[in-house]
Order: sequence, then C-alpha cells, then structure tokens
Amino acid sequence: MPLEYAFEIAAAAIRFGFGVTREVGAELADLGKSHVLVFADPNLRTLPPMTTVQESLHKNKIRFSVFDRVHIEPTDESLREATAAAQAEDFDAFVAVGGGSTIDTAKAANLYSCYPADLLDYVNPPVGKGLPVPGPLKPLIAIPTTAGTGSETTGVAIFDFVKMHAKTGIAHRRLKPTLGLIDPENTRTQPAAVAASAGLDVLSHAIESYTALPFNQRPRPERPILRPAYQGSNPISDVWSLESLRLVSLYLERAVRDPSDDEARASMMLAAAFAGIGFGNAGVHLPHGMSYPVSGLVRGYRAPGYAVDHALVPHGVSVILNAPAVYRFVSSACPERHLRAAEILGVNVNAARLGDAGKILADRILQLMRDLRLPNGLRALGYETADIPRLVEGTLPQHRVTKLSPRPAGPEDLARLFEEAMVAW
Repeated sequence: MPLEYAFEIAAAAIRFGFGVTREVGAELADLGKSHVLVFADPNLRTLPPMTTVQESLHKNKIRFSVFDRVHIEPTDESLREATAAAQAEDFDAFVAVGGGSTIDTAKAANLYSCYPADLLDYVNPPVGKGLPVPGPLKPLIAIPTTAGTGSETTGVAIFDFVKMHAKTGIAHRRLKPTLGLIDPENTRTQPAAVAASAGLDVLSHAIESYTALPFNQRPRPERPILRPAYQGSNPISDVWSLESLRLVSLYLERAVRDPSDDEARASMMLAAAFAGIGFGNAGVHLPHGMSYPVSGLVRGYRAPGYAVDHALVPHGVSVILNAPAVYRFVSSACPERHLRAAEILGVNVNAARLGDAGKILADRILQLMRDLRLPNGLRALGYETADIPRLVEGTLPQHRVTKLSPRPAGPEDLARLFEEAMVAW
C-alpha cells in the first residue's frame, strides 16, 4: 500500500481571555442566530460559567433552552438523549459549557441532529462504519470549564460504548466547534483532583502526539476526504505539542495546589488548547487506547473531587496510569523524542543514553503522579491480573489510536503493559 505524502492541519478558531464567556451572546447574534440549545452537566447548571452564558444570551435577545443531563464520561445512551434534545426544537446553533464530556456530547448531538443515522455509522472503525460527516454542521460555540481535553479545538467526540465496556469515538474535521471561548475565569470552581486529572490528560496529549507514528509512515487514503483526523506526528503538530508540554511543566502543579493562581490556571487552559491542536491533527496512541477499557470496565471506583452518582475513573487518570509502561515499551522507535519530552519536563538528559529514554521519561511521569497524589496503579482502581484479558480485548479495537503507536503492540505486548501498570511505584 502506498504511504502517505501529506498532512493537514485543522483546528477550531479560539478566543482566549479573562471574561470572554460574556461574548457568547454577541457572537451568536453576529452569526445571525436566534435560537440555541445550551449543553451543560447537572453540577454546572447553577455555577458562574452558566450564569454568565445565560446573562449574555438574554442581553443579546437570543432564545435558548438548556440540556443539563450531560453524562460525565458520555455513553452511547446519553448521546442519543442529547441528540433527541437537539432535534426537539428548531435550534440554529449550539453552545457547550463544561469539560470534554459536555463539548463532545454537543458535537455528537449536532452531527446526529443534522444528519440522522444509526449511531455506529459515523463511529470509528472497526467498532463502527467510520462514514465521513456528509456536510456542514450548525455553529457550535465551546466554552471549556476545565484545562484538559482541548475538545474546544478538535473534531473528535469520545464516548463509552456500553455494550463493549470500552470507549470509542467519532473523528472528523466537520465536528470541530465553530469557536472556542477559552476563559480562565471558568476554572475557578475546578476541584484540585479534577485539575490534576485534566492536566495529566494535557500532558498525555502532548507526549503521545509528539511520539506518534510519523504521518509519512501511514497508508495513503484513496481520496483526500478519507484522510483521518489523526494523521501521525508532523512538523506543525510538533510545535503545538512541545509548547503545551512546556506550559504543563511550569504550571500544572501550581494550578492544582492553588485555584486562585490566575497565571497557572490561564496557562493550563492555553496548554490544553495547544495540545488539542497538536493531537487533534497528529493523534494519540497506546496510553489513550489502553485507557478506554480502564474507564469502561470500572466497577466500584469513585474518583475524589467528582460529584457523580456512578463508578468513575476520570479520563486523565485512566490515561496516565498506563503511560509509564507504554513509554518504556515504545521509546526504542524514537528515543530522541522521548528524551526531548523528559528534558522539557525538567530532567537533565545531557549524559543520558538513548537506550534509557523510555525509562527516564517514565520515571519523571511517575514522580509527577506521586506529587499529585494519583492512585498507585490500576490495582488501586480495583483491577487485578485476572482482568487483563478483558482490558486487552477492549484495547484491540481502538485502531484510531493504537495504529499510531510508534512500535506495534499485539495482544501479548498489551497484556504485559497492563501488568506493569497494575502498581505504579
């Protein structure tokens, strides 16, 4: 099969600044929109970001309804419910206020309300058919309230496919929000545990996109429209990913320790958006692919800092617990990149050997995990060695990301990686 010869960079427009949430009503009015559906999760409904959005909509005479039943870590069923809400009235635009769960839910509801189809038609293969989005969607303004997913910049929506007990998703450039309003004021109410998990997701996005299989080592699509959103590492995504990683190294721990640290919170929101531009075009690989069954198979673990009534492993936690084992495994494919990531995170690599690159980066991440008081491996979430076959089974269909690993990983490799991730230190 011929190899790819080109890459494409696509990202949502973003506007950054303290207080830009107040501009949402004027933005919609200038777009000629008059009737919108606002997405939020139940915990956010009465908090300042939603209050500000509603005041702005009222001021600009925008009619609106609120869908506040967004599921933290969306499921196929919660996406169907959100789609039904989007179809219930003649909305001409959408607004998403919240973290990645809310923004991803709004993306999916926008898609399926504009182009109704079976849920799996647009879902990434091999779980779904992977059909391209047929045409333009309605405007979507994304207003993140966490510094993590970078979903305000990407054309990706992730959800739990309950029947498989694993996450999957939809990826297409037309899913991108029309505009991301990135307002550091909206993270003032973010609990420390949420800031840590979200920030480690940013860290993972940055490193995985930088170390992903290069774009020119992937198969060439038959037609340009079939070129995937996740194309492999490339020179432009590298720039965004490395700058994101630099900001994380400087500000993540500060943002977790002190929610009143405006500089740290603002910088982490920028880091999330920068990483979103990087991984939204390059992709992520094994830490994310392995994280999906870790989240989907959870039984009784309740994450501190998350006001939910169901078992939950936060996405950033499920990703970072697998990361050290992965980097030790894949670093031989691109050791220089793993050393560069470790250096940005503060490690002196002047005398380092390339053969030690994965261990050096893994050790630095483990130190950060301990400093942020994360669970000590998958066993702390309730998993045991006996669960590994199901975790591997849930990882194998995640071709959208696993095929971007710089070193191929088969079932036996994945089993060893999950075993290593059972206890982190």
